Amino acid sequence: MPSNVLNIASARGLALVLLTWSCVADCAAAADCAGLQNKAPPDASITAATLQPPGPFVIPADLGPPRTVQLTAMCRVQGVLRPTADSSIAFEVWLPVDGWNGRFLGVGNGGFAGSIGYANLVAAVQGGYAAASTDTGHGPGLTDSSWAVGHPEKVIDFGWRAIHLTTVAGKALTAAYYGTPASRSYFNSCSNGGRQGLMEAQRFPEDYDGIIAGAPAYRWTGLFTNFVWNAQALGKPGAAIPAAKAATIAKAVLEQCDAHDGVADGLVSDPRQCRVDLRRLQCTGRDSDACLTPPQITALQAIYQGARTSRGKQIYFGFPPGGEVAPGSAGWDAWIFGAAPGASIQNAFGSSFVKQIVGAPAAWTPADFNFDRDFAPLEAKTAATFNATSPDLSRFAARGGKLILYHGWSDAAIPAPGTIDYHDNVVRRMGAKRAGQFVRLFVVPGMHHCAGGSGPSDFGQNSVPVPGDTATSSVMVALQEWVELGKAPEAVIARQQSRTGLICAYPKRSQLRQGADPLRAESYSCRAP
Repeated sequence: MPSNVLNIASARGLALVLLTWSCVADCAAAADCAGLQNKAPPDASITAATLQPPGPFVIPADLGPPRTVQLTAMCRVQGVLRPTADSSIAFEVWLPVDGWNGRFLGVGNGGFAGSIGYANLVAAVQGGYAAASTDTGHGPGLTDSSWAVGHPEKVIDFGWRAIHLTTVAGKALTAAYYGTPASRSYFNSCSNGGRQGLMEAQRFPEDYDGIIAGAPAYRWTGLFTNFVWNAQALGKPGAAIPAAKAATIAKAVLEQCDAHDGVADGLVSDPRQCRVDLRRLQCTGRDSDACLTPPQITALQAIYQGARTSRGKQIYFGFPPGGEVAPGSAGWDAWIFGAAPGASIQNAFGSSFVKQIVGAPAAWTPADFNFDRDFAPLEAKTAATFNATSPDLSRFAARGGKLILYHGWSDAAIPAPGTIDYHDNVVRRMGAKRAGQFVRLFVVPGMHHCAGGSGPSDFGQNSVPVPGDTATSSVMVALQEWVELGKAPEAVIARQQSRTGLICAYPKRSQLRQGADPLRAESYSCRAP
């Protein structure tokens, strides 16, 4: 037989062998994936278990329009959890076919949830994690809780049950698919997702080995009452502050407080040291975007102050100065002031919660809320379901759990002092030495809600690690090294384009070396206050 014929025959034979091996691998993966339909955890039904080949994948609408991404091969499991007759908790578990890193990752939700966190699942599976997410038991509605009316079990599902049950189901399906449990389990989320993380640590400490809880809405009742407080203050005659005035307020704050830390860098490094003289903002002539009227100044003072009773008892923390403008993202203009009077995001959240979950009449407005009379019954009715305030993390710590908290000082959605207060409560309850073994807090100057803002604010908090990431560049790597290697993080480096900043574990602060470049993280060191 001629050599070229032999070569062709050999090539065909090799192709057939490779095709056969490929089919064996792919068919085995498909069979293993499909077999998960028969491995539903308690109170769950698997509606689909499909092997997704590598290539383009259209992810359904999450918080934006459907879009196409490139994915490696994965087993996509879709299911429904029904712990009660009125529960219908959709969840998904994504399992990479190749390159699983042995870890399980729980994905949380923002706002009132209502959708699977597809963007986070995509990042997780591309990073080699088995991951799970849930809609928490109801349909879309980021600021709308109409799904809760007449459905107390759905309220509980959203409050804490859905995340826990999804975690249990996700870990079980992961073990069934790979034939071995995940070596470590992690949870990473922000906002309501941060609250979910703290709820897991407090109620179900066995669910996760490591938790990142960003900007946690952990004292939900106080936070949402504070939303009502701000809406009420801005709703008084002449008090509405147009969004266009946010820049004027921010400029005055920086002029008075930027240099308090010895560095004029466009950031208020610790707003607790900032005392703004609002009289400098008062209009001396006609009202304009360059000044505030007396009723507007009164409203602004109330926002800085935070919700309280007529006798001065603090209900929740005020929003600190310095975050009035958030370049590239929604700041006070959208969250607090709104595009029109009464149209802020906070007003939407607070009103929906009070009317549709607490049970106020449909005609209720923030002006109707009496902070002396109404907060106590609101809290009595909803705190047990929504609040994740317990500082007793002894069970979580006892099994080796590690917790990283982070918050932006310029957050216009959830004020950072609340997270600092929770951290301090844990330290008081657990003792400084014990708390130092399992909890860290990073407070980021200039950072807005979960990300973005006027200062360096990217330290890998909203993504999974990529090749080259270290414990200082990725808070997820920092958590994994803490859990798996016992190396506690003491600082992270935040990035914003060409600028970097050193973020020290609270209560330490970054201090600039004399004569060094203030726009570079290496110019700073961490010092005790």
